[in-house]
Amino acid sequence: MNTKEVMLDKFTRKEVRESLETGRIKAAIIPVGSTEQHLEHLPLCHDLASCTYVAREVALRLHPQVVVAVPMNIGISEHHMMHKGTLSAKPGSFLAILYDACESLIRHGIENILILNGHGGNVAPINASINQFRRRFPDINLHHCSYWNFTPRDLVEKLTVTKSVPGHAQEYETAFALALFPDEVRIDDMDDEDSKFGTAEMGKALVEGTIDRLTKFVADIIAGKNPSEITGL
Repeated sequence: MNTKEVMLDKFTRKEVRESLETGRIKAAIIPVGSTEQHLEHLPLCHDLASCTYVAREVALRLHPQVVVAVPMNIGISEHHMMHKGTLSAKPGSFLAILYDACESLIRHGIENILILNGHGGNVAPINASINQFRRRFPDINLHHCSYWNFTPRDLVEKLTVTKSVPGHAQEYETAFALALFPDEVRIDDMDDEDSKFGTAEMGKALVEGTIDRLTKFVADIIAGKNPSEITGL
């Protein structure tokens, strides 16, 4: 095995077992995204690709304490179904798979879990249901956030024109794409004016700032400084 491997599905069962038994693995990140239209110039995989990249970089910085679970590549995208190619899960189906994945990790002994989201349509359903799951496993430190929530606001104000985060395939996401997978961006098909403000240089700074802040957040989870809370009735 690559000594710096962090993607769970690249491990063998022996490697996972030994990593858990020796206490090397202390947390898991589950990237969740979508397969949906991103205007004319970004690929359908953008949300998942960006989210997974951020998750992997955080895990590498905290290696060997963090593993990245298999990303969920179909999100709740009914509002994009008028555009061909979009795949959408019903909320119940999506949440069932997500929490089954969480429970699988818990049953293997992982007590710190971060659901890292990359698609706006997933936010409200997860927020509305996560406390029910936390009540089933009150001793588990389970968090949910979108990666863009960790992009430093001062960087957004300094670097972007629209100041909009994340938008949809516009300046912020286009900048991310140009920084992370420029060959996938169809520059000639970019017909949204806000998208044209995004640059690779901007994206690199936003990506790095996001990873820095999220790494600290996950490190604090592992250290017990950032416990999740059950809110509401």
